[in-house]
Amino acid sequence: MMTQHGPGVVAGVDGSEQSLRATHWAAAEAHRRELPLTVVTAYSIPAFAASSMDGGYAMMDDSSLRAGAEKVIDEAKQFLRDYPGQVDYRIESGDPAAVLLEYSESADVLVVGSRGRGGFLGRLLGSVSSALPAHAKCPTVLVPLKFSSKQENAVTTATGAIPIVSAAEEPGAAVPASLIEEGAHPLRTQDKRPVVAGVDGSDYGRVAALIAAQEASERGVQLRLVCALPPLGSTLVWIPTHIEDSDALAELQEKLKAGRLWLNSHYPEVDIDAEVIDGTAVDVLVEETRGAQLTVLGTRGRGGFAGMLLGSTSQGVLQHAEGPLMVVPEGDDERIENRPDFGPVL
Repeated sequence: MMTQHGPGVVAGVDGSEQSLRATHWAAAEAHRRELPLTVVTAYSIPAFAASSMDGGYAMMDDSSLRAGAEKVIDEAKQFLRDYPGQVDYRIESGDPAAVLLEYSESADVLVVGSRGRGGFLGRLLGSVSSALPAHAKCPTVLVPLKFSSKQENAVTTATGAIPIVSAAEEPGAAVPASLIEEGAHPLRTQDKRPVVAGVDGSDYGRVAALIAAQEASERGVQLRLVCALPPLGSTLVWIPTHIEDSDALAELQEKLKAGRLWLNSHYPEVDIDAEVIDGTAVDVLVEETRGAQLTVLGTRGRGGFAGMLLGSTSQGVLQHAEGPLMVVPEGDDERIENRPDFGPVL
């Protein structure tokens, strides 16, 4: 059952190894935040099947689907059997995306894998990286397929949170028995890698940067602000006035420095690094995930990081990213009102 504090960190599972790896990350996050962990799976009778069946067959199909959902939850329970915190396991009847969106209204964070088996997360493919983060009321963390133990000893903390081990090579693979038997064992090393925020000059990006600064502060690590500078020569050939790459770079660097000073005014304890990087938003983002413990983006933007993540190339980003991506929902934050006080704005 949900506690009076809400469901805490919510992880969606569907019986795939990828979703269990994402749940592993969610467990580490719940432990770090000292919040409940809620593991959710959902099932629904496909519309075409329900419309073609009479009541008796529909009831049988519902029982079969629920039995499958119970197996998914049983596997999650076995895998998290040594988890030291509070865990609530829930089976919901309904569309998986709608179920998670409803949970997002009271959750602190949603965590899902980028691939699934065709059941829970599989029903969301094509929307797990767009519709869910774009419409969720709380931050959504997408744990990519390539997130592995090569970066990890990584999501562990000094309090003994849980590590993630290597993900399945085949998307949608069933959970291997060896993984269930191994379970989730806590390590006691602290992740020193930075939190990265992709900024593009939008208010959504600034709200996401504030969340990223908070994450870095709580983790005791550096915050890294990155802004992509696509090659201008090929994209602006139609503009009659020539624009030098060096001029654009200098302008962006000045504005990014002002943004760093603004964030430090709200989080003075955080060491903040800021860099303008040549390349497309997607290429820069993917590269940054290789060295970050968490990469934070806003849901909307000016066609930069968030625009790329939530647009037509979203699946390509998720397939190549090597670390968790947190997408922060749009919202108001009064702290962005004093951003112009610190210098030119992107």
